[in-house]
Amino acid sequence: MGIDLFPRRKPKRQHKCGQTHTKQNMDFSSPIISFLLHFLLLVSLVCHVCCSETSGQNQTFLREKEFYNLKKTINFNLQRINKTPVKTIHSFDGDIIDCVPSHKQPAFDHPLLRGQKPLLPPDRPREFNRLDNLSHNFQLWSLSGESCLEGTIPIRRIKEQDMLRGCSISTFGRKLKRVGRETSGDGHEHAVGYVSGNEYYGAKASINVWDPQLESQYEFSLSQIWVIAGSFGEDLNTIEAGWQVSPELYGDSYPRFFTYWTSDSYQGTGCYNLLCSGFVQTSSKIAIGAAISPTSSYKGGQFDISLMIWKDPKHGNWWLEYGSGELIGYWPSSLFTHLKDHATMVQFGGEIVNSMSTGSHTSTQMGSGHFAEEGFAKASYVRNMQVVDSDNSLIPLPNLKVVADHPNCYNIQQGTNNGWGNYFYYGGPGRNVKCP
Repeated sequence: MGIDLFPRRKPKRQHKCGQTHTKQNMDFSSPIISFLLHFLLLVSLVCHVCCSETSGQNQTFLREKEFYNLKKTINFNLQRINKTPVKTIHSFDGDIIDCVPSHKQPAFDHPLLRGQKPLLPPDRPREFNRLDNLSHNFQLWSLSGESCLEGTIPIRRIKEQDMLRGCSISTFGRKLKRVGRETSGDGHEHAVGYVSGNEYYGAKASINVWDPQLESQYEFSLSQIWVIAGSFGEDLNTIEAGWQVSPELYGDSYPRFFTYWTSDSYQGTGCYNLLCSGFVQTSSKIAIGAAISPTSSYKGGQFDISLMIWKDPKHGNWWLEYGSGELIGYWPSSLFTHLKDHATMVQFGGEIVNSMSTGSHTSTQMGSGHFAEEGFAKASYVRNMQVVDSDNSLIPLPNLKVVADHPNCYNIQQGTNNGWGNYFYYGGPGRNVKCP
């Protein structure tokens, strides 16, 4: 390929936690695993002290000081992220959902947003298809029958063990670059459909949800929409939404609804979900970062989520909507440089992280874990893809192109019909005979 399509210039991680590969069904939130995570973190913190020539008394003092500072940093970050709730809901999957007054959410800690309140809903794009009246109950926490009141938003509570799973407290909640066996050198591999070369003011698609198996807790698998502007250097702007499986971020292997944004190519701005200030949530029904249920099954029932991202013509903010009418919230235009105006590329599809450094490819699955040619109920799909034009109208994709980084590991095949409009199947098992 002559053009670098993918927004994958993440900051390189100096991964001192090792690349220990774990089974997918391991419970990373269990007390035993939590203890081990604490122990490994303490070992890494004091390693440089133990190798020094200081006395045993000084070593003990320094270790205690390091641990105290670590606990202080974690508590500070937890207080920053977890706002005081007016109601708490316990989910079947172990999540704790806090109902927080909307004007006290993390977004308004941002210097550019302090003192503001959530805006009123904007005009939706014309020709918006309202026949897909999807249920709001697509998340496990909502199956409890409890809900947050209007004027509050549901926020998944972050715990100490969530931060301890990563190697850096300061980069918790951000996309990070891994070193793996991938031509770009960052370990991220894709199978996507994309359009570029015009001005885009939004995108919409229905994304098939699966629960792919991962080889390592430091890898992830996702399917999403990317709205992109800027160059693939230090000024890349992206807005992203979809589902992902990420044990490192969430502590389990459930597919979870997520969002992401960056205005500097993943270097210092932006984060997943509400883990930093920026995205303004307005929905009292959907918790970003919460587990999705149901999911699709091989040769069985299929489940997808319909998402739309578009730029409000009046205020210029980028809004996110689920289904047919549930506004989740918006990314203020002030967060961005290039996306203050419009997007220059839109992508749909899958991404995995290959952290293998042994010469073999990871067995982490993309989508269903099956190749595109297997088709419906076997391969994963993205359907009814559209973009928003300068007149705030949804239109079919002009000149959709598809590409896979490593087609022997994960591939993609596109099509068009009356029911699904523009669509494609994609995915794969990762390591196999043709992808050793």
